[in-house]
Amino acid sequence: MGLTVFSEFSRLALQHGAVNLGQGFPDFDGPQEIMERAIQAMRDGKNQYAFTRGVPELRRAIAEHAYRFYGQRVNPDTEVVVTSGATEAIFDTVMAFCDPGDEVILFQPAYDSYAASVQMAGGAVRSVMLRAPNEAHATWWFDAAELEATFSSRTKLVMLNTPHNPTGKVFTAEELQMIGMLARKHHALVVSDEVYEHLVFAPAKHVRMATLFPDETLTLSSGGKSFSFTGWKVGWVIGRPDHVTAIANAHQWVSFATGTPFQHAIAAALALPDTYFAGYIAAYTQKRDRLKRGLEAAGLQVLPCEGAYFLLADISRLGHSTDVTACRWLTEHARVAAIPPSVFYAPEVGPQHLARFAFCKQDELLDEAARRLLTALP
Repeated sequence: MGLTVFSEFSRLALQHGAVNLGQGFPDFDGPQEIMERAIQAMRDGKNQYAFTRGVPELRRAIAEHAYRFYGQRVNPDTEVVVTSGATEAIFDTVMAFCDPGDEVILFQPAYDSYAASVQMAGGAVRSVMLRAPNEAHATWWFDAAELEATFSSRTKLVMLNTPHNPTGKVFTAEELQMIGMLARKHHALVVSDEVYEHLVFAPAKHVRMATLFPDETLTLSSGGKSFSFTGWKVGWVIGRPDHVTAIANAHQWVSFATGTPFQHAIAAALALPDTYFAGYIAAYTQKRDRLKRGLEAAGLQVLPCEGAYFLLADISRLGHSTDVTACRWLTEHARVAAIPPSVFYAPEVGPQHLARFAFCKQDELLDEAARRLLTALP
């Protein structure tokens, strides 16, 4: 399967002493009180295997969170399974529903584990292109006719990511309606990856797909992005009881269970007051705008970002033939690591003039990256 691009560029950043704006994880911890909940759970002896579907406390918290933010009613006993991060949730879901020869629709660019999971299941990827903003479209968009033509009698799943990595797109209610109606027509399921659900910048608004198409949707999320504990690897899937049972059956053969004390801590995190979530989005709005100013000061054009914690910038002025070589140059010479977005596309399909910069970093690091780019870029 080869080395992921994240591993490659993180290693390269370390080798050259680069500011790492590549891999999407914060360089700071989440709330202290949530960390203490994990420590207390360990001291309370909650250190053995959890139930395969997840500790009841966390499943109840996931259900309560769904109702609190989306008005979605979820049975925590039958409609939730906890996984070791959303990446495992993606893999379990594909393994549960995709047989050799089945087709899975991806919106490209797509997080790299989607296609890898389909490949390991023996399925076939069918792609719909997300197109960059232009005069007629203020944000990333897709062609409705292309999407409809991509469905077939072999379509089993549609992989959706909103807010979207790496583009920052937040799918609109109208777009979700279109996707859901086509999935229903072709008896396919929508796998809605919503790990950045709380990271949406005004005026964009996150709409949960399951509130529109509850029977056709599997909702994936995790505690890593919303609470800045990516290393804890606590994710989950919400869906119909029969669908969740199929995913739980796959999960038991992949990791069997997820870290018990971390589950108890994420249960507490999901119940944090509204002030936490308001402060979270305010802090990231400031970070997004801070990095945007730094990139633009260095002469880079920055694309719109409605959600998640990445900015795409046009790096064509560097004069490289591919985004991979350009990002390697940035890491080695400007000493700022970024991810080449072409790795989120099928080979030889993606644009070669963009770089993805993560702004889930401390302000001092964002400022240092901007200073290095301003100094090094021609």
